[in-house]
Amino acid sequence: MSLRYYIFLKDVLLLALTAFGGPQAHIAMMFKLLVEKRRYLTEQELIELNALCSILPGPTSTQTLTAIGFKIGGPNLAYLTLLVWILPAATFMALAAVVISYLQGQGVSLGFLKYIQPMAVGFVAYAAYKICEKVIHTKTAVALMVVSAILAYFFHSPWVLSAMLIAGGAVTALRFKQHPQEKDKHLHIEWANFILYVAVLVVAALLGAYTSSLPVRLFENFYRNGSLVFGGGQVLIPLLYTEFVDFKGYLTGEEFLSGYAIAQALPGPTFSFTSFVGNLAMREYGIAGQLLGSFVATVGIFLPGTFLIFFVIRFWDELKKYRVIRASLEGISAVSSGMVVAAAILLYHPIESSPLNFSIVVGTFCLLMFTKVPAPVLILTGLLLGFVL
Repeated sequence: MSLRYYIFLKDVLLLALTAFGGPQAHIAMMFKLLVEKRRYLTEQELIELNALCSILPGPTSTQTLTAIGFKIGGPNLAYLTLLVWILPAATFMALAAVVISYLQGQGVSLGFLKYIQPMAVGFVAYAAYKICEKVIHTKTAVALMVVSAILAYFFHSPWVLSAMLIAGGAVTALRFKQHPQEKDKHLHIEWANFILYVAVLVVAALLGAYTSSLPVRLFENFYRNGSLVFGGGQVLIPLLYTEFVDFKGYLTGEEFLSGYAIAQALPGPTFSFTSFVGNLAMREYGIAGQLLGSFVATVGIFLPGTFLIFFVIRFWDELKKYRVIRASLEGISAVSSGMVVAAAILLYHPIESSPLNFSIVVGTFCLLMFTKVPAPVLILTGLLLGFVL
């Protein structure tokens, strides 16, 4: 492996240990480190890669970084990029889940987490605002955002959410003539990674349906969610809550929100929160079972997006020349923003509806909005207040 690849992986590790704040903040750091400082790619190339990853299911910033690794050094460097990026946060979230389940087993109250639960809702509300600010620029986008927020609030099925994204893209794709036409389009598609993606989805679904093995079923659950989530980690949260808290009862609402708040205090991909969920889902099997739960959850959630970015990146330069593809981005982004708005409301439901909790949600939002206090400082302050009070 060349020296340039080692330097790139060192830069990826630096991002994994310092990139707080979710996909939008991750992209800003990629501009600073990978474009301005290292010049691995141009600013326009990064914007286009991020747009591509926004229309694919899976973790947006993870796919963007993997795609950059692919452009620099091919599949092998891309796989190493993925591993270096997700390992620190996923490992920490697994350890956090083990500690929480141990404390519960010892009869220790988790009351010290009571303040960071409403803070987590404030983080999601802020994410909703920032996403809307970035992608909502037309009346059509406003309408799509409002409708998708209402539908996502009342209908939690992954299939409904996926259908909304497709419909939103179709609505704005009709206005493709507003985009300039490009010539010399030569689209050649290699289907291997897409076939692999579908094959794993089908096999996982069949095994999940006909086995009593919880790790197998968890892998299917997370692989399916990773295949259906458009718009990054904020959109994933309501899906996970509906499936693992409301439907299957693997976690309580308080545990879920505590884990999500901890994830907000960590750098790296938001999807690493799944390591926490998978861990607690396997708590009846001891520490070894919990670590296995973290492993299958992490692999399951990141694998679909990896297959898809490996599939699309090979012909993306030609695909983006089509006006319909460029036009559909507006609708997909608007629907995604509506889903995050709905998530902020849904995640408030399991918290006790008190003036204090509501004030914490609003206060967290305002601190993120109007100050530069880092997310980890807010979460650590919430934990400290929980211990003291």
